Amino acid sequence: QVQLVESGGGLVQAGGSLRLSCVASRMIFRINDMGWYRQAPGQQRELVATITSGGYANYANSVKGRFTISRDNTKNTVSLQMNSLKPEDTAVYSCKFRAVDGLAYWGQGTQVTVSS
Repeated sequence: QVQLVESGGGLVQAGGSLRLSCVASRMIFRINDMGWYRQAPGQQRELVATITSGGYANYANSVKGRFTISRDNTKNTVSLQMNSLKPEDTAVYSCKFRAVDGLAYWGQGTQVTVSS
């Protein structure tokens, strides 16, 4: 069974930066989209950023210009560089891989806490 493992979360002051990474426990062939989602307490999970196999990136309006998503297809990894963090970015961040056959794989999440 494939697992996605996130790393890089933590506590940071407002204005600071964090870099999240997500790697699959074994190679998944033909991944279409990779993405990051987040869920704050009492809130629904929301899309943060996605990136296609061709490198096209899509961002939530709230993170545009501050976050950058990238992927390494040879290593089945996706990263999220988060700059100029705000307290409202506090959430559990999870990665998701979607294969071309429609199967979706989720990580268990990593906590990001931004203090004011």
